Amino acid sequence: MSTTAEVRPARPNDIEALVVMCGEHARHEGAPYRRAGKAKALSQALFAATPRLHGWVAEAAGEVTGYATAAWEFSTWQGGEFLHMDCLFVREGWRGHGTGAALLQAVGDFARRSGCAEIQWQTPEWNGDAARFYRRAGAVEKSKRRFFLALA
Repeated sequence: MSTTAEVRPARPNDIEALVVMCGEHARHEGAPYRRAGKAKALSQALFAATPRLHGWVAEAAGEVTGYATAAWEFSTWQGGEFLHMDCLFVREGWRGHGTGAALLQAVGDFARRSGCAEIQWQTPEWNGDAARFYRRAGAVEKSKRRFFLALA
């Protein structure tokens, strides 16, 4: 297996791989995942005239090995936009080869080109490997609690 992945913006023909990796990501985090409707929703969010979501994939040997997605949010405190990285996931077997760092770099480059000074994200408390990876990249963590309110 080649250990070098090339990171590029997601394309419409990546949707099926993204849907599959979203399921892998959910399983990794012990979260439920329903595949129904995901391809259409991701396509609309990523490839609309004004995208709500920006995405990158890592590809090696013709296989999509990881992905990252991010969306713009507004900070009331800062009085400006920041980029919220919703997901960064590297498939089992491809971790530890620089793929995550390359995906994080792509997100950071996009944010800088867009005039953004900050990226924010979260990772589960139990994911010590991810926390170490982010700290090595220079990220600083803030202690907060994440809440969910189901509206259905």
